[in-house]
Amino acid sequence: MKTFHKFFHQFIMLYRPFENRLNLELGKHDLYRAQWSILYYLFNNGSATHVEISNYLSVEKPTVTRTITRLEQQGYVEHIPGKDRREKRMQLTELGKAKYLEVRVTVDQYEEEILKGISVEEQQEVIRIMNDIRKNILK
Repeated sequence: MKTFHKFFHQFIMLYRPFENRLNLELGKHDLYRAQWSILYYLFNNGSATHVEISNYLSVEKPTVTRTITRLEQQGYVEHIPGKDRREKRMQLTELGKAKYLEVRVTVDQYEEEILKGISVEEQQEVIRIMNDIRKNILK
């Protein structure tokens, strides 16, 4: 078997269990991974349009719109005026910022648990590699 076959097989074998367990952890806070990803983006990048979030997450705009609508209903995000009326710009509410910080503790515990025994240097190398692979995919 070629190395790249093993690489991508291991990636697939890792992704699904990671996401399933992450959703269990997020469920303690009445969130799912898609919602968490948007909270994460807005917390770390400030306000954004649906298109910017869609591009960042590499998902269709209607998917982002549905997820943002749910986050609005929960009181975590709000519309703010954009450059023109057609632009739907979103930002976290104060409740959304507090929710992010609350959930961040749970996610940090989970991520630290599953990275036990993997050095910071190894993590940084994998981050670099994953970033390079993403760039190659998006070319």
